[in-house]
Amino acid sequence: MRTRITDMLGVTYPIVQGGMMWVGTAQLAAAVSNGGGFGIITALTQPTPEALWEEIGKCRSLSDRPFGVNLTMLPSINPPPYERYLDTIVRSKVAAIETAGRVPPEFMAIAKAAGLKVIHKCVSLRHALSAQKHGADAISIDGFECAGHPGDDDVGGMVLIPAAARRLSVPIIASGGIGDGRGMAAALTLGADGVNMGTRFCATREAPIHDNIKQALVAASERDTRLIFRTMHNTARVLRNAISEEVVAAEAKGAQFEDIRHLVAGQRGREALAAGDPNGGVIAAGQVVGLIDDVPTCAELIERMVSECRERLRHVTASFN
Repeated sequence: MRTRITDMLGVTYPIVQGGMMWVGTAQLAAAVSNGGGFGIITALTQPTPEALWEEIGKCRSLSDRPFGVNLTMLPSINPPPYERYLDTIVRSKVAAIETAGRVPPEFMAIAKAAGLKVIHKCVSLRHALSAQKHGADAISIDGFECAGHPGDDDVGGMVLIPAAARRLSVPIIASGGIGDGRGMAAALTLGADGVNMGTRFCATREAPIHDNIKQALVAASERDTRLIFRTMHNTARVLRNAISEEVVAAEAKGAQFEDIRHLVAGQRGREALAAGDPNGGVIAAGQVVGLIDDVPTCAELIERMVSECRERLRHVTASFN
């Protein structure tokens, strides 16, 4: 299965693991890469640039396949030392850096000068065009179905993917709402060169989260996500649970961020993932939870997806012959 993304990243299949906070560790990234996809370590999951260096080394000890590192830059009162994290990523000579958020053009230039491929995550076509202009080697385009921050334009993948394919010249990675071979076949048909999955890889054996959380994802339907921070113009899609319901109710009453800070604190979410409490904190999840019904290994999931994707493409082709 060869596309511009497999050629760019040196992988067998055009399946990229999303860079997920608290989840994108060496353990998961190596499992995805060993399965033929492209694993990604999340830089800011590590407390320091030095810890990130060690995590990258750990991934190399677990896999000899290409992998990358995600660096997401969001507005913050006390921002992490982004420059030092970037320096660590560049020095590590991983295959690619996945950037997201408000990334200065000079960061992209530094990574490219060091020989890293730059994949920039976008939730709108206008941001994708800007990232391409500033040198991104590929665009990961996130539809409204995705977990995390889908933006405020509310455009789903069925429109966003072909819109990006019509305007961009660099390879496109479809993200949001993809969890099986049918979705992969659809994305490729719409013009994508590969797919990105976050929530689906959370429900795998190697994902570094408690099994109770994985089973909550299995049990959820496509209706079991909530959009929080809508009133604050920082929309996030998360799993429907006691915390997200409380946040939505508070926002409906005019709550400000300080009123809900204790509910949405990142550390609280991290502890919920580790302890296995589905109602312990905010848990990022996309609408693709409605397509998750088991917890396979990463390799099993990838092989099954590729097989189903090929089957669906053959079926559609045969139907029109």
